[in-house]
Amino acid sequence: MPSDEVLYQAAALCLTCPDEDFRARLPLLREAAPQLREFTDHAALTPLPELAAHYAEVFGSGDRHSLYLSRWRDGDIRHGRSPARFQEAYRAHGLRVSDAELPDFLPAVLEFAARTGDTGLLTEHHDGLQRLRIELRDHGTPYACVLDAVCATLPPAPTEAPS
Repeated sequence: MPSDEVLYQAAALCLTCPDEDFRARLPLLREAAPQLREFTDHAALTPLPELAAHYAEVFGSGDRHSLYLSRWRDGDIRHGRSPARFQEAYRAHGLRVSDAELPDFLPAVLEFAARTGDTGLLTEHHDGLQRLRIELRDHGTPYACVLDAVCATLPPAPTEAPS
C-alpha cells in the first residue's frame, strides 16, 4: 500500500479538470495509488472530451459538489475565516498559494498534504469531506472513490462533548 502522501498527490491530480497531461499520467496514478483504481480505470476508458464534460457537470454545477472546503464549513467561500486559515498553514511550511486558485481548493490542499505530510487542514475539514464523499456517491460518479480513499486515511472526526 502506498504512503498517504502518494495517495494525496494522486488524488489531487484526479480531482483536477482532466487534460492530456492527466491522461498521460494515468498508468502511473493507477500503479502508485491502487485505492484509486476504480476512478483511474474509468478515466482510462472514457474519451477525454467526455471525461472533461463529466468533470464540469459534477464540479461546475454550483455548491452541491464543491471542491472548495470552506464552502462545507462556512457556506460561502468568499466570507468567513477559513480561506485565511489555509493561507496561514501554507505559509507556515514556506509555501505560497497561486493567485490563480483559492487556497481551500481540495486538490491544492491534497497537494499540500502530500508535500508536507501535514494533514491538519484535511482533518479540520473531515466533516465536509465526508459530506462531499456522500454527495458524490449519491450522484453516482466515479469521483466518489477518490474521496473514499482520502477519507479512509483520516482519523475519525472529533465529536463535541455535550454541554
